[in-house]
Amino acid sequence: MRTEYGKLNKMEMGIWECCELLNDVIDESDPDLDEPQIEHLLQTAEAIRKDYPNEDWMHLTGLIHDLGKVLLHPGFGELPQWAVVGDTFPVGCAFDKSIVHHKYFEENPDYHNSDYNTKYGVYSEGCGLNNVMMSWGHDDYMYLVAKGNNTTLPPAALFIIRYHSFYGEASFTIPTLIDIDSNLYIEPMHTKYCCSIA
Repeated sequence: MRTEYGKLNKMEMGIWECCELLNDVIDESDPDLDEPQIEHLLQTAEAIRKDYPNEDWMHLTGLIHDLGKVLLHPGFGELPQWAVVGDTFPVGCAFDKSIVHHKYFEENPDYHNSDYNTKYGVYSEGCGLNNVMMSWGHDDYMYLVAKGNNTTLPPAALFIIRYHSFYGEASFTIPTLIDIDSNLYIEPMHTKYCCSIA
């Protein structure tokens, strides 16, 4: 899917048009939200604007962070929710037991592959999160869209977009400089803006 959707050839539209496509999408993987995704995007952007009024790039990042969920729309292939939404996790190494529905990995050939089923798998200790392949989903798609369209958002914004659904342990990755800079923002995104907003 990463190769196919990385071509970025499904549709061309502006950000607001894309937001409107999510007017009928409810993310079934998020027990905190039972509202259309467009409302979640607007609430996230507004909450960030309130807390960080001088950080325009963060407001925009909050607005677009889940736009990759357009992959659920017929114009983008109408992928099933299991292939688009939910938490992301590293592949190419042992599946962390904290991953939701971990038991189903036992049916995945990688679970039994000695190249992949160790703590570091195909990676080296301290390689940095940006060097780790993550499971495919809406986060990676939106990251590819932003990069493929020569975004002017700072690296921290791209990091937030790409990793905001990753909640597992990344103990094998010593952060790269961009990881460190971006982690200043990813913690508030996880705890305050990517869950239900009071």
